[in-house]
Amino acid sequence: MKTWFNIGLSVAFAAISLTSCNDNDDYETIEYTDRVKIDSVKIVNDTMSVFGIQSIRTYSTYASKCKGFYGYDYIYADDFSRDVTAYQYHTNGTCTQANYTAANQINFSPQKVGTYTLRFWNGDNSWITKTIVVE
Repeated sequence: MKTWFNIGLSVAFAAISLTSCNDNDDYETIEYTDRVKIDSVKIVNDTMSVFGIQSIRTYSTYASKCKGFYGYDYIYADDFSRDVTAYQYHTNGTCTQANYTAANQINFSPQKVGTYTLRFWNGDNSWITKTIVVE
């Protein structure tokens, strides 16, 4: 039994020793993030039920494949106003293809009845404004 344990331990050690630890593996590192303007917004229903969930699609253009969607900043301005800003990542990879558009989504789930105003950052001091009535 001790012999099988030693053989197994030797095989495991050999497998670990042969594993590559190179820094040039097939992955890219995110160097930083910054805002990316939202070019357009698609809201399927401008009226919905309280506590319902609606997926809202946003579309942004990225300058290369080294950039892509990172996340949203979703700010409650007040009970019925939301400001949404999209962020993009920048990697240290080899960049290919200039200017591509990607769709992303944010789920809206209102907790109160009322008229909600959603503003999506469109660059500089510009916003795309959408209204959703919640019944």
